[in-house]
Amino acid sequence: KEIAGRDFHNLLTISILKGSFIFAADLIRAMHDAGVEPDVEFITVSSYGKGTTSTEVRLLRDIDSDVKDRDVLLIDDILESGKTLKFVRELMIERGARSVSIAVLLDKSVRRKVDLDADFVAFECP
Repeated sequence: KEIAGRDFHNLLTISILKGSFIFAADLIRAMHDAGVEPDVEFITVSSYGKGTTSTEVRLLRDIDSDVKDRDVLLIDDILESGKTLKFVRELMIERGARSVSIAVLLDKSVRRKVDLDADFVAFECP
């Protein structure tokens, strides 16, 4: 409902694969039920080095849509270090997105490594 209440212009949702696909499907379905019908894209990035230590972020699969002058909603399952979402957010801004918002299922702010906050959070985790 909170997302549907925003005045988005030509909304494009971009789901961060693979972790977000179930949350993204549920969220986009709820958006449709609230009268919001965004275009849907998927992007694959990797921010993990050896083990679970986050290193550099790499783009593995890009989106097909042009984001210029569009509102973009990035969807991910967990916002933890923030490196992955910051990378994708900056990429969309560089490509001319009108705005970039972030929706996450879980926010683990105590593990944040970069200055980044989600606009829409379902649950906060310690």
